[in-house]
Amino acid sequence: MGLARTKHWSRLEYERLVNLGAFHPEERVELVGGALMVREPQASPHSTAIRAVEDVLRTALGAGWDVRTQMPIALDDESEPEPDVSVVPGTFRDYTHGHPSRPALLVEISDSSLSFDRRDKGSLYARARVPEYWIVNLVERVLEVYRESEPEPRATYGWAYHHRERLEPEQHVAPMIAPGSQILVADLLP
Repeated sequence: MGLARTKHWSRLEYERLVNLGAFHPEERVELVGGALMVREPQASPHSTAIRAVEDVLRTALGAGWDVRTQMPIALDDESEPEPDVSVVPGTFRDYTHGHPSRPALLVEISDSSLSFDRRDKGSLYARARVPEYWIVNLVERVLEVYRESEPEPRATYGWAYHHRERLEPEQHVAPMIAPGSQILVADLLP
């Protein structure tokens, strides 16, 4: 018996499937690097952290930024992930006819998906040159901040973030798009 074949999906093919209703509303899938990935169910701490991050970022950033939760990002030709929280320029009405493609900040809330979010999503977001990527690490109750993407042949998608920082709950973080803000890491945790 030969090797199993898999189908590499483009973002346009994926969007056609979505528009045709190929997925049931309760099916939580996203396109990551040409593969359809099933999103994990959320425990209460995960959901609470999403709301905390959303609330804190809306307050810190103010007008001119759309803070979105679990909505698609047209990242590249083979990826349309749905990060837990994304920050894009403008307002929600700016994306009536197409998903945003240039996020300023992406945030994943991680517990059982921690290694995937670090390795795969981190490399994917670095390849797309997303300026800043945060992981709210529920396992260790810290914030991981990733900045400065660069080519890295050993990374899953050939790119990685050069600058990595681990912040404890009592420390503060300032998003690159709002350098004057001081967000307490504990406010991002459930």
